[in-house]
Amino acid sequence: MFGSEVDLLVLLFVVGLVAAAIDAIAGGGGLMTVPALLLTGLGPVETLATNKFQGSFGSVTSSVVFWRRGLVEPRIALPMGVLSAAGAMLGALSVGMISRAALETAIPVMLIAIAVYFLFARRMTDADSRARMGMGLVTATLVPAIGFYDGIFGPGTGTFFMLAFVTLLGFGVLRATVHTKVANAGSNLGSLAVFWAMGAIDFKLGLVMAAGAFTGAQLGSRLAMRFGADLIRPLLVVICCALAIKLLADPKNPIRRMMGGEAVPSQLATSQQ
Repeated sequence: MFGSEVDLLVLLFVVGLVAAAIDAIAGGGGLMTVPALLLTGLGPVETLATNKFQGSFGSVTSSVVFWRRGLVEPRIALPMGVLSAAGAMLGALSVGMISRAALETAIPVMLIAIAVYFLFARRMTDADSRARMGMGLVTATLVPAIGFYDGIFGPGTGTFFMLAFVTLLGFGVLRATVHTKVANAGSNLGSLAVFWAMGAIDFKLGLVMAAGAFTGAQLGSRLAMRFGADLIRPLLVVICCALAIKLLADPKNPIRRMMGGEAVPSQLATSQQ
């Protein structure tokens, strides 16, 4: 499939870089990284594990860039990161215990609804607004719940964090993006710990993609800080729609089956944030 091993590694580096840049701004980098890893011949579990490994470099790098610019609020971010990691570890350990069919049916519909919300919401700026729920309640309930979802399935995790922070906590778009990356870094690291213990990570491929992710995350973070809501909002809408289309493109998706789509096995229906 590839001219040489060098060609493959270069491709993975580039994919890791571009995906991390997109992920730092609006999430959805797994749309690119998961298919790229599947093309290398890795199995589904190894693909997810290696994707978590390289993705952790991107989310942690973005968080560090935002932290150095003074945009991360430790009092808010640290509890979110810890509880998100705990939820993701529990989710990764619970794979197989929750019906994937239910998730595959619900998630595309939710993503499309979120895209419509962000597209037409009147207040979508970098300025904060009135919170509808207390910080402690969101951190103690929704953050670990979304982390759990990331550990057990994954697509749209960053989008769900964004929605919670914007609509419930009243964060402006940039502030929500910053704390989404910290929470997502926590969920990535939490589920990564489980996959690492399983011995499912391909470190050679993962390190090559991680090098690209490290570079791309810095680029994406700086673009997010420079353009704020003017860039994040439209890209978020596009990413939501792309994730929904990707999930619905799987012939095994229950919605496709209900619409008369051909039921044939798919390699993997999961992507990362």
